[in-house]
Amino acid sequence: MSIEVRPVRDGDFFAWLDVYAKYAEFYNTQLTDQKALLLWSWLTDADHEESGYVAVDGERVLGLAHVREFARPLEGDRGLFLDDLFVVDEERGRGVGAALIQKARSLAEERGLGVVQWITAQDNTTAQKLYDDVASRTSWVTYEIDLTKARASGQGGEPADSADSSGGQSATGDAEAAHTTAGRG
Repeated sequence: MSIEVRPVRDGDFFAWLDVYAKYAEFYNTQLTDQKALLLWSWLTDADHEESGYVAVDGERVLGLAHVREFARPLEGDRGLFLDDLFVVDEERGRGVGAALIQKARSLAEERGLGVVQWITAQDNTTAQKLYDDVASRTSWVTYEIDLTKARASGQGGEPADSADSSGGQSATGDAEAAHTTAGRG
């Protein structure tokens, strides 16, 4: 098997979609036509921040990776975030995932970026074996505020008051010391 990792092309849509649908299924996420077409429009727009790569053997798509740059204010540089990484079941353990990660690393090196980062599900232990071989596991914890879900449930996007009734800080601690680490996996 000969693995080539290259940017997505217009003619890749249906093969890419088949793999991306499997990725969505793996994470129990509904992939609508609208979402797939929107992402594809991003991946094929040279001016969009999101870029797509496929691992192929001949014309057969074996896996995919979607990446974008992000700012790292404390480090004074930029990094490359690996948003999506997926290899079809029958090709796992054959170097496809490693080739896709190596492509992301090469892109970051070519651009002079400071880091390549990604997140994975805590129970994705098979992929974590590869990740532990090619990268360093960090101590950062990921948080999110799902505004789409909040709007759908009628909860709006207002955060709960973090101060207790005496006007002091909540159990979350000193607000001035807190900081987010978006993009700092």
